[in-house]
Amino acid sequence: MIRVYNTLTKTKKPFEPVRPPKVGIYLCGPTVYKPCHIGHMVGPVIFDCIKRYLAYSGYDVTLVVNVTDVDDKLIGESNARGMPMAELAEEMTADYMQNIEALGIDVIDHFPRCTAHMGDIIDLVERLVERGHAYVSDGDVYFDVTKAPDYGKLSHRPADALLGEGGGMAERKRSAADFALWKGAKPGEPSWDSPWGPGRPGWHIECSAMSRALLGDTFDIHGGGLDLVFPHHENEIAQSEHATGRPYAKYWMHNGLMQASDELGKVGGRQTRAREGDLTSQEVRKISKSKGSDAFSEMLERFSGETIRFFLLSTHYRRPIDFSEGRIQEVETGLETFYRFFKRFERVTGESFYALPAATQRAHGDFDPGGDPLLEQVAELRDRFLADMDDDFNTGGAIGALFDLVRALNKYADQERLEEPGRRTPEKLTPLRQGAATLRELGPTLGMFRTPVEEAAAGAGSELTGKLLDLFVAIRAEARKKKDFATADRIRDGLAELGVTLEDRPGGTEWTLD
Repeated sequence: MIRVYNTLTKTKKPFEPVRPPKVGIYLCGPTVYKPCHIGHMVGPVIFDCIKRYLAYSGYDVTLVVNVTDVDDKLIGESNARGMPMAELAEEMTADYMQNIEALGIDVIDHFPRCTAHMGDIIDLVERLVERGHAYVSDGDVYFDVTKAPDYGKLSHRPADALLGEGGGMAERKRSAADFALWKGAKPGEPSWDSPWGPGRPGWHIECSAMSRALLGDTFDIHGGGLDLVFPHHENEIAQSEHATGRPYAKYWMHNGLMQASDELGKVGGRQTRAREGDLTSQEVRKISKSKGSDAFSEMLERFSGETIRFFLLSTHYRRPIDFSEGRIQEVETGLETFYRFFKRFERVTGESFYALPAATQRAHGDFDPGGDPLLEQVAELRDRFLADMDDDFNTGGAIGALFDLVRALNKYADQERLEEPGRRTPEKLTPLRQGAATLRELGPTLGMFRTPVEEAAAGAGSELTGKLLDLFVAIRAEARKKKDFATADRIRDGLAELGVTLEDRPGGTEWTLD
């Protein structure tokens, strides 16, 4: 049974959807005013993975990720660049979409934009005013926090920590803690007509309106970064539940923040890091646009999307992620373990790993080991992978199980000497195929190993590099066949200087990029 940690209750409980087998998930998406950085990719990768695993487990999942295309930051940036807000939002939304596509994020069902849901937003604000939970003040509309006795139940903050100083519109509020639902228009700013005059929505009401429009008054999972717990998600709960009289989201899931790392260590090893769920310590080194982080599109020029995805999933989602390019390079090296096995599998069986038939539903992946030692180990590792994912989507633990699985398959191939054509009997290949099929089943639940690495790394340059290296390997093989070992050694040593390692095996020579 899947168990989920709920920020609202601070407990881990069995996952029980509101309307099984349907599951609705809402993830707070980007405010599109500048190019994305890697921190913006954390939530989409995690919740893309969560949807995949829930669907694999038999649920019918709808995943919604919003796009905030009207906001103070957008207005400020559009003014600074001298371009219309809508044009800037369109440009930055395209950047976001290209980046998530590069990471293999393709199971998001809806990308609602705030500007397309003005009617839903105004309707929700009207409900709150009519019910006495909001008030109009000089063209603005504010939520009255004093009418919400359970305000603060998500962030678990004491009452005095919820007040604040009221911001620039303090004089219009009844209480410093009240927050804007609708902001009256200012000269030169975009605005929409409303019962309170022209204006635009406050940040928090946008998500409440869009999630309600697509998932209903009550849905299953609301996700976002740990930094959104207060005030954004706290305010969402207050306005949504007092507008509808119903619970808002059943489970609140918050991912740790991406942090700039000052230390390097083996992936999965011991290292000093901020505590899980500790917002203060994570905020100190949080990566953000305001702290000068690089555009994510530039990082994609140095690392494949699959490598970055694997890096983001190597840590449990509730923990902070220590970022450095050195750590991504470590993950990249680890990924080569899988890519080398995929090539080996094709050499040994003559079949593509990516073409293996594999279960897409959990119930269909069980198999009988039949007393075979390798398959018994494969079954145990599959169970371990599923147990880790069932335990609050522990992708880090699940990835550890995948590493152990590929090691077991390689050890079997070594012991049975399957690189030697004469040793490849059907009896010896059958367990290898089943083990590889299990890896092929489990990897895609994390969004991994769905397409060949050459395609995943896509780009004419990568394809040309592969073909050139294959040509060098063929020329070297011909030289060795003619006993021209000087030429063969020159090719091997020259490629090594360029970061290419050649491995001579019984079935042929394999190259890898260091």
